[in-house]
Parts: sequence; structure tokens; C-alpha cells
Amino acid sequence: VGFGCSVPAIMATRTLPSEHDRKMTVMLTPFMSCSAKLPVYGLLTAAFFARGSVLAMVSLYLIGIAVGALVALIFRRTAFRGEPVPFIMELPNYRLPSAKTTVMLAWDKAKDFITRAFTIIFAASVVIWFLQTFDIRLNVVSDQSQSMLAGLGGLIAPLLAPLGFGDWRASTALVTGLLAKESVISTFAVLLGTESASALSGLFTAYVFLVFTLLYPPCVAAIGAVKGELGPKWAAAVFALQCVVAWVVALAVRLAGMALGFA
Repeated sequence: VGFGCSVPAIMATRTLPSEHDRKMTVMLTPFMSCSAKLPVYGLLTAAFFARGSVLAMVSLYLIGIAVGALVALIFRRTAFRGEPVPFIMELPNYRLPSAKTTVMLAWDKAKDFITRAFTIIFAASVVIWFLQTFDIRLNVVSDQSQSMLAGLGGLIAPLLAPLGFGDWRASTALVTGLLAKESVISTFAVLLGTESASALSGLFTAYVFLVFTLLYPPCVAAIGAVKGELGPKWAAAVFALQCVVAWVVALAVRLAGMALGFA
């Protein structure tokens, strides 16, 4: 489910009988590449990889699965020690549900999803709009580079410099990507126009950027889903874990590429 959207995948973990397994599954779900990241993959792979774009995109999905499995192994020896609870599913007698029951259950789950996800997205959208529209003196900006959002991106840029994309425009795009991953592309379009790729210095840097985008924290709706399921401490833990893992893996990919002569 997480390959489609992390929000319903996280909400679906409530069906797990073991709280131990449930928490671990919630922590690992964001490593699966959700469909919202496809526009980012599509634009950058088409711009930099041409005929190799399909291979590059497939490799990102495989990296997400591999990193999730590796983190799971680390968790089993650290924070989530202990034997997993055997999964036993007791199957009831199947009966065709009534139309009324189906509609009521579907509405209840859809309302829960909308309430949890879209209220958070709306609030985050207002915050991003405010930061993008005003400078620190609350004057409306005509140039996005003077906005508070650009200033925030500039503060984060030095942390991303070891990964090869310390440009403030790339870091600003990643900040807006916390609202929705598609926002990475729209932010590039606003800040750079048709030359969205110019914030990345080359093919291999673009790939490292894609790896970071794959693994860094999911959208605010997913973080909100974690908060709703497990509480604010676990939501903060997921956010911190994704930041650290994304930075470490992206750095490892860049160093490996440099050692092999790709960068």
C-alpha cells in the first residue's frame, strides 16, 4: 500500500495485533516510494538520463526497499528487540455485505482519511504560501529569492552541500516537498523557470538528489497520520529517522560514485 500512498498504509497498520510490529511497520513504511514522487523522478530522469530514465527510476524503488530492509534489521537488534508475534489470521465465514453497510463503512474510512490528511495539508499550504510571499519584514516580495522561504532554504543548504546540491533553490524545493512531493517540481519551476535542472550540477548529482528525495521525510499528511496513530513523539521520531537515513544514504551513494569515477 505504501507504494501508492503512505497515509493509508500507515493507517492500515492498526490491523496488526502486535503493538511491537505495528510501530516498527509505521517507522518503515515511508521508505517505500509513494506515487507522489513519480513527477520528481520523471522530470529529473528525463532531463539527465534520457534512455536510461527507466533504469534509474527502477533503481530508486529498489534502493527504497533495500534501505527499508536494512533499517528493519538494525531495529530488530536495537529499539525493537524481541521475538516477533506470530501472524495468525482467523478467517470468518464470508458473506456478501449489504449495499448500506458497504457505503457506511466506505464513508467512515474516507471521512477519517480526509480529516486526518487534508486538514494538515491545508494548514501546511497556508504556511508555505506565507513564507513564499513575504520577506522577514512582512513585505510582499516580487522576487522569490527574497522571501522567508528562500531564507529558510539558504539555512539548510550548507547541510546539503556535502551531497553535492548545496544550492539554496534545491534546498527550498525540498522544504516545499514536505507539503507534497510534487511541490519539488513546481518550486523548481517557480525559482528557475524552464531551466529547472540548472540547480543540479550534473547527471550524478541529480541521481543523488533523487536518492535523497526518495528517503527524506514524507509529506505532512503522512507525518500527521503517524501522529494520529502513535502520537507526536513517534511522528517526530519518524521525521528525524528519515532525515538521518536520507542524508547518510545519499552521502554514501555520492562517495561511491566519486570512487568509481562517476563524479
